[in-house]
Amino acid sequence: MTTSGKARGAAAPRPEPIFELDPAGGQVVVTRFECPNLVTLLLLLVLHVRIKRDVRRYGRGLIGSRAVVDWRRRTMWSVSLWPDLDSVYSMGSVPRHVIGSRVPRRLGVATSCGVFCFAGDWRRVMFRSPAPPRSPLHPLEPGSS
Repeated sequence: MTTSGKARGAAAPRPEPIFELDPAGGQVVVTRFECPNLVTLLLLLVLHVRIKRDVRRYGRGLIGSRAVVDWRRRTMWSVSLWPDLDSVYSMGSVPRHVIGSRVPRRLGVATSCGVFCFAGDWRRVMFRSPAPPRSPLHPLEPGSS
């Protein structure tokens, strides 16, 4: 017990979060690849690098993309950041991405993918603050990049 009468380590009640989805605030696309073996995982990593290069070259708006790997579970996540939904659709005009999206199934890789959009400033989402929404996927100062 502390001098205030609260038990040490006791968390304050958590406020109900506020989620105000705003697709114009940008998207994060996460794709999970569960590979049957390490050779397949390595092949997917090479494919990811090649596809990412072409998406950056021929697509529109990709802010960044990374592969996250859990070697023990033979799982890879592709995480990409996009300024808007139209730029996510631009991947459909990248031939290597269109062809490459069919490869995992042929290799016996289980996949799932989700698109996550901006839900508000973290202070407002978590603590109900009146903080205005400012997506970190867009410049903080108008006119800068």
